[in-house]
Amino acid sequence: MPEEAEVPGTAEAAGAGEAGQAGDGPSAVADGGRALTVGVTVLAYTVGVISVLVGALLAMAGLTGQVFSAWKSAGPLSPALVGAAMLGVAPGLFTVGRARVWEEVRTLVLPLAVVLVGLFAVSLLNAGRLQAAAGGAVVLVLFSLGWVAVLGVLAVCALTALVRQYLKPVRPPAARLAPLPGWSKPFLAVLGSAWFGIGTGLLVSPRFWADFVPWAVNRPDAQALGVWAIALGVGVLGALAEDDLTRTRPALLALPGIALALAVVLGVRAAEVDWSSGPALSLVTMVAGLLLAGTIGHRLLARGPAPQA
Repeated sequence: MPEEAEVPGTAEAAGAGEAGQAGDGPSAVADGGRALTVGVTVLAYTVGVISVLVGALLAMAGLTGQVFSAWKSAGPLSPALVGAAMLGVAPGLFTVGRARVWEEVRTLVLPLAVVLVGLFAVSLLNAGRLQAAAGGAVVLVLFSLGWVAVLGVLAVCALTALVRQYLKPVRPPAARLAPLPGWSKPFLAVLGSAWFGIGTGLLVSPRFWADFVPWAVNRPDAQALGVWAIALGVGVLGALAEDDLTRTRPALLALPGIALALAVVLGVRAAEVDWSSGPALSLVTMVAGLLLAGTIGHRLLARGPAPQA
């Protein structure tokens, strides 16, 4: 019998299919979901650069005992902690461009939007306490004006980028490659709820919740710390909802960075903290929880997907 003619391209297609199967790995998450927009990547890199510059300025000033803030602050510790959080999140922001789909970065980008919009709102709500309005030093006045202007632009850009991102066509989501182990879920639920709940209290009712902060704070200090706490809660609870370590790579890098930066500032300015209080013990536990969540997440992800039954 005559040999059947080979259909052109069949062998190549089969080879490509086999190669695709052989290459299945953590990057396979990009086979589904929304394609990541350029706007989100540019936003992340831009905020990352600004976070390094401004965060280092705030943190270093606070570490040396100088009160450097966009508003009249009750002491150097609160602005230094805000700066430390900005420094800690920057490494995660610089990895956003490596992702191909929105699902891989939203556990970091959504909290980022919370910070940008939240801090801008706090600055406007406390406009009378800004250095420019209260009559601070020239450097602080200029810094406060730049703070409000840059935050306003970034907040608008963040909301615009999110709208454009969610307008992208969505494909069926890829299967979860590295689900969270069952024992980690209650831990993440408690950790995320603690940060989110305390942050909400500080933001919404700063006069009452400021008494639970174990160092001196005023209204804008408390609300700024509350915004960051809410963002951390959103990130942790978002990772719990994703239930896939491969979709949380940037956030896994940011969590230990933030925890370590906060620990350094708290350690250097330890004399300002009432360590005998319950809130101080809770804060140490919650910061340690961020460090553990990020570190353990990295170790589990490095081991690869758990074997399926």
